[in-house]
Amino acid sequence: MAHALVRAVFALLRTQVSKIMTSLDALLENLIDYAGLYPPASLDLPEVIENYNRYLSSPDNWILNRLVLPASKLNDVKLRPKWRVTLLTDQDPGKLPPQIETLETKGDRRLSLPTYCETPLHRITGAFAKIRTGGVTPAAIPPAPDLADFLHQAAARRIPFKATAGLHHPIRASMHGFVNVFVAAAFAWHGMDRESLILVLEETHAPEFEFGEDQLCWRGLRLSTEQIYTARRDFAHSFGSCSFEEPLQDLRELGWY
Repeated sequence: MAHALVRAVFALLRTQVSKIMTSLDALLENLIDYAGLYPPASLDLPEVIENYNRYLSSPDNWILNRLVLPASKLNDVKLRPKWRVTLLTDQDPGKLPPQIETLETKGDRRLSLPTYCETPLHRITGAFAKIRTGGVTPAAIPPAPDLADFLHQAAARRIPFKATAGLHHPIRASMHGFVNVFVAAAFAWHGMDRESLILVLEETHAPEFEFGEDQLCWRGLRLSTEQIYTARRDFAHSFGSCSFEEPLQDLRELGWY
């Protein structure tokens, strides 16, 4: 209860400063895992570290989640106290610094920390899921029905997930939009059927997503701000992006932030 009150107070302060709607705040908070090492950005490690520190100290830091690092780079990085890291690994890495909060793997079971598994849902044991929502070629983008299947099944099985790749823009165009995906995930968590999830994922008209203080409305269907908070906390955790600034710029161009 105390945590929820603190969260609500900080959200209110942000909305007063930036005029962002509370329901959109609930959708975006701690949403983006910064993965600058990975394509298409493929930045050098020093530049990634410089960027992450800059984002942490910026007014946009409330949208930032974890820094994505491979286990092979861990010894090359001096972890700072306020960092939050998700580590990509093929095996249990053993004892780790406290800044490393989660692991990501191609395996199918939980390792020594909460683990996102990039493997079919039915194989996952005691862990979270990881879904690839795009890539560097069009063929890497899963069709909306496939992504809807994933969201519907993961919600039904109560398996939390993170997304990775391809979510650079809020609204669907040639690639999936991160607003589409996480609004669909919130609806899925609260019982939306698969066919309706496909329509949310395929929505290309940004004004159909109406963010208010108390609720989100999409084509007459509604989620309360509290329902969005719950879905983000318990189900749709974050998405990895090689860019932190590009998604924010698009949000500003839409007038949402």
